Amino acid sequence: MFQQRAVAPIAATLLAGGVALYPRRTAYAEEPLDNTNSPSSSSSPTPTDILTAQVRQARLFLYNHSLAAENSFNDFLSRALHIENAFTNTVASLAPSPESGERLLPGGVYVVVAAMAGSIVSRNRGIFLRSLSPLAFGTVAAWTLLPVTMRNVSDLVWEYEKKVPVVAEQHLALRERAEYLWYTGVAHSGMARQMMEEKIGETRKKLEELVSKGH
Repeated sequence: MFQQRAVAPIAATLLAGGVALYPRRTAYAEEPLDNTNSPSSSSSPTPTDILTAQVRQARLFLYNHSLAAENSFNDFLSRALHIENAFTNTVASLAPSPESGERLLPGGVYVVVAAMAGSIVSRNRGIFLRSLSPLAFGTVAAWTLLPVTMRNVSDLVWEYEKKVPVVAEQHLALRERAEYLWYTGVAHSGMARQMMEEKIGETRKKLEELVSKGH
């Protein structure tokens, strides 16, 4: 008994020293092998995400192209309406004003009749004269019967010719030559008429003298 009591304190001392000297280790929980929340697995898109992105791109593509087509169609309609309005305003500007008293319906019919008369007059002539006579007869009749309308047409043609300087210069030169020929012809016709009246007067005077001598 005495030996057991003597050994017991020694054993307790050794056990306490062993526990104190035993190295301490921190216990960590092991990470599971199958980590479903890893960055690589969360960043990869799913088939549903891919399909959604493709559908979105397709919708944007269709929307952009449909919008472009709609804008092009609207621009085309705007240009067509602008051309129509310009044409309507141009035709309306050619008509004579009510104050002028000029009417298109009877005057236009007379112009057509004059052009047909020119074609009938030159039907047995050359092809150049047959082509030029209706135009000349119709133009003269138009300027005579529809002077206001022809002036409006002439002004409109001149506005278009001014956009091409070469054509405008040729038109001015031709107009000056035509006016010169016209005034020269009028002057010559006046001189010829005066000379003819003088000749007729002289002839009448001589006839009167002969008649007076005969009696």
